[in-house]
Amino acid sequence: MQAHHVVIAGGGPVGLWLAAELRLGGVPVTVVEQRTEVDGRSKALTIHPRTIEVLAARGAHRPFLAEGLTIPTGHFAMLDDRLDFRELDTPFPYTLALPQARTEELLQEHALRLGAVIRRGHRVTAFTERAESVTVQVTGPEGAYEIEAAYVVGCDGTRSTVRTAAGIDFPGTPSTVLGWLGDVALDNPPRPGFSSLNTRGGVMVAPLPGGRFRVVGVSPDSLTTEWPGDLTFDELRQKVTAVTGDDFGMRDPSWLSRFGNATRLAAAYRRGRVLLAGDAAHQHFPAGGVGMNVGIQDAHNLGWKLAATLNGWAPDGLLDSYHAERWPVGAQLAEHSRAQTSLMATFTPEALDLRSLLSGMIADQPAFARALAERLTALAVRYPAADPAAHPLTGTRAPDLALTGTDTGLSGLLRPDAYLLLDLTADGALGGLTRPGLAVRTGTLHQPPAPWADVRAALIRPDGHVAWAGTGQDDAVPAVDTFVPDRR
Repeated sequence: MQAHHVVIAGGGPVGLWLAAELRLGGVPVTVVEQRTEVDGRSKALTIHPRTIEVLAARGAHRPFLAEGLTIPTGHFAMLDDRLDFRELDTPFPYTLALPQARTEELLQEHALRLGAVIRRGHRVTAFTERAESVTVQVTGPEGAYEIEAAYVVGCDGTRSTVRTAAGIDFPGTPSTVLGWLGDVALDNPPRPGFSSLNTRGGVMVAPLPGGRFRVVGVSPDSLTTEWPGDLTFDELRQKVTAVTGDDFGMRDPSWLSRFGNATRLAAAYRRGRVLLAGDAAHQHFPAGGVGMNVGIQDAHNLGWKLAATLNGWAPDGLLDSYHAERWPVGAQLAEHSRAQTSLMATFTPEALDLRSLLSGMIADQPAFARALAERLTALAVRYPAADPAAHPLTGTRAPDLALTGTDTGLSGLLRPDAYLLLDLTADGALGGLTRPGLAVRTGTLHQPPAPWADVRAALIRPDGHVAWAGTGQDDAVPAVDTFVPDRR
């Protein structure tokens, strides 16, 4: 057995990003994926600003920017007034429209370049956990075999074999709404950002690369627990016409699908040597296009912690913090998805008035609109601080700060295998701190945002969140000792 080996069940975007993160931490990793090739039917389409930041923190964002369509606004529950992402504090104030199939291809190339082993056409069937290892049973084209590893991570979707085998409950609510979608050509497409909802249903149209479009909607007959059969092109056209009065010259469908609003959240993201991420940990209605993004952010939180644990420089309890930090994000995802589903799939006059009220607040209340946008895009995610007296920045995502003496923002300074200690008094007093899992940069902040104006030292985690911040250097060394103990 390779003592540091990790097996990942599932080679979608979440499993592939986790594999890349582990490889950047020097951990051998094998991805086991039952599909023999990337699925051309792209469930996900939207890459949100925080996910672009995650990609940029590892220098992996450029191909996505080159191929994705930038959209500077987003929607909440298909309300008439859209959220303006251009007001957000991020280098990437927009979403990218890029089919999941292409996202998966780019992430696979990234993981392979870093040395991940990806076995397509293979499937995890079971595992046996021991005190110091886990034996993963796999079935491939040439039969069954086993892989010995330190941990196994289930990134294998809502019907996760890993989650089931681990005995982790997946409680929630069943599907009561069936949305529908079609990827089509439109001879007369509506204006960008088009959506319409009335008593006959709701329709939204989003652009795809290559001049095609995704048409998504719900209708009164969507409120059902009975499967009505596969969606047909004629049915899609009839539904869209009923809501909008136009089929926009719809033709040449490449994918037609229905999807439900079953909402579930794993009871535990970690149990012993078993961990869960992405759809294996949370299931929800795809409102706002956030599902894949939350999954990649799960992997971003887990990857460095698992690598640090295996490499021996993690503080006690670091791996347990994965559940403590990401489970509440999954719970909030479920809450937001249910709320949006209710607003999108209720067509009474009362519901339409509620939609009008909330839409007007987005238009008239900038603070409300920004807070909603920050939640939707995950820029507002804040992890709890162990110390109630901690600096207010603790747990927040660090913005792309400009540090003197560097030609890049903070994201370009992050290390996947180390905390970053910022010595912001420019005298280099902290430069002598050396140990595994720590990098030190000295300088001052150029035009720091208001919350950072009094900060003189800060410890930034590999995932870009603030572990500690202080107004003087004297407390920096004890903070480093807490988060990055010297285990030499």
